[in-house]
Amino acid sequence: MDYQNAPDIATTRPAGRAAQSNAAGRFEPYQHVAEDDGWSRAEDQSVLRTETTIETPRKVLTYNKSPDLPFDRSINPYRGCEHGCIYCFARPTHAYLGLSPGLDFETKLIARPQAAKVLAQELRRPRYQVATVALGTNTDPYQPIEKHHGIMREILTVLSDFNHPVAIVSKGSLIERDMDILTSMAARGLVRVGVSVTTLDSGLSRSMEPRAPAPKRRLQMIRRLSAAGIEVRVMIAPVVPGLTDHELEAILTASKEAGAVGASYITLRLPHEVAPLWEDWLRRHVPERAEKVLRRLREMHGGALYAADWGKRMRGEGVHAELLGSRFNRACKNLGLAQRLPELRRDLFRVPPRAGDQLSLF
Repeated sequence: MDYQNAPDIATTRPAGRAAQSNAAGRFEPYQHVAEDDGWSRAEDQSVLRTETTIETPRKVLTYNKSPDLPFDRSINPYRGCEHGCIYCFARPTHAYLGLSPGLDFETKLIARPQAAKVLAQELRRPRYQVATVALGTNTDPYQPIEKHHGIMREILTVLSDFNHPVAIVSKGSLIERDMDILTSMAARGLVRVGVSVTTLDSGLSRSMEPRAPAPKRRLQMIRRLSAAGIEVRVMIAPVVPGLTDHELEAILTASKEAGAVGASYITLRLPHEVAPLWEDWLRRHVPERAEKVLRRLREMHGGALYAADWGKRMRGEGVHAELLGSRFNRACKNLGLAQRLPELRRDLFRVPPRAGDQLSLF
């Protein structure tokens, strides 16, 4: 089955969603095609409500050995993401659940309310070796449903109790709710926050990232977190060649002025089902730039829209990739933005006593 040419299940264009199709994932043997039976006229088909189901995890720490990543473990409080960023490289993970990386990824979410409890059990294991845990590297832990579930706050509470270092990546302004925990952890050298800023164009952001905070709001997040003593890194992720790459210096400058102390970038990645979703979005929203963007991506990935080679998948290769890297390095140097920040503290880690535990006399 060619999932890139799968039929479009959507008969209407859902408002407030980036994806406009719901083709089955690459592991599914069948596709579903919607047919108008005449009843759709009697009800509003353009609004898709978010559905959330509950998962009880057996473990929450996920380990990786990727040479492209600066961390070896991460936690995902949620599967799927209501922010609905059309370019999200995590969309294909919904295919493992038998769901579509398209609209299902944005509307059929999975919450893991027992995550903090399971995490505490994992951290208490005698052989556990402490290292910075990453949150938000797959789906956003501060997406809108966190307001109801509060899983991220519970996880932060556990990490704070254990004096465990954590690096958070988010677009969600709900992170400000947890300023009390984050400020306390920052004072101990245990936390760093990365705020993702893809563009300063609010109109473009609205169409690419329909339920994420506007660019000005994300800069405000950087300002408020920094003012509270929390180390913030701006993440230009993704940089879209031919569409947002011209904003690189402007985003870095605005973020520095807001208080960011570090910066990083990743070029657009289009693994598996993301490629056709992205191309569809591109032709609908910026048709005059579509061919330029696609051509530039192919030039950076050996003729394909995406290549997953280690050491190349995050930045691409070739003239355009080198030019982008050179611009980024120069801007960071001029602005005093660090590309590598000091490691968070690991020496403070301790297992807190539980009610009923025998306390040591020494």
